[in-house]
Amino acid sequence: MHGYETSGVQGALRFLLEDAKEFLDRFNVVVMPCISPWAYETTNRWNPKAVDPNRSFIENSPAEESGLVMRHISNLPTKIDVHVDLHETTDTDNTEFRPALSARDNVYHEFWEIPDGFYLVGDTSNPCPEFQKHIIDAVSKVTHIAPSDDGGRIIGEPIEQTGVINYATSELGLCTGFTKAKLNTTTEVYPDSPKVDEENCIRAQVVAVCAALEFAAEHI
Repeated sequence: MHGYETSGVQGALRFLLEDAKEFLDRFNVVVMPCISPWAYETTNRWNPKAVDPNRSFIENSPAEESGLVMRHISNLPTKIDVHVDLHETTDTDNTEFRPALSARDNVYHEFWEIPDGFYLVGDTSNPCPEFQKHIIDAVSKVTHIAPSDDGGRIIGEPIEQTGVINYATSELGLCTGFTKAKLNTTTEVYPDSPKVDEENCIRAQVVAVCAALEFAAEHI
């Protein structure tokens, strides 16, 4: 989704190469590994028009990338049962992105404490707590889970359970909201932690996707 969150792209590709075959007898799998290719090539969050694709999954989307994804999904002859969006939370969220966002909008944006570890962003209107817990439990075997801050929050949001916060995904135009999937979540890997490396971050993304599908196979 965001070009500078590289384990999302690499995790999606790794899943296709190594793990997707394990699920094809139970699922039709749709993978969009690089929704914003210009941003990936130039290490950016926004597209060339300084629009955030992951705030643009709305009608008449201002981001061409998001609009193309929505049209493609709407043309598929099936409903979406599981939707996993792969992201990272990086130190540059504070050092580069939020200052750029403030400058673009001429609005002050508070900085947040960057969580050290993996966490999930669920959907306020469809929280799926057992689904989120299943993914957290699986990922905890390959990397560490982000603790909450002193106020019991992660990136400013109250935790719903260990390693999980919720956003109003549809209202905010986030990717996991537009498909109306029965089970949906957004992964957040912290690649700047001294406890991880590039391979560990990619593996965490793959494990999260596999755990999501394993849960769905048992509960849908």
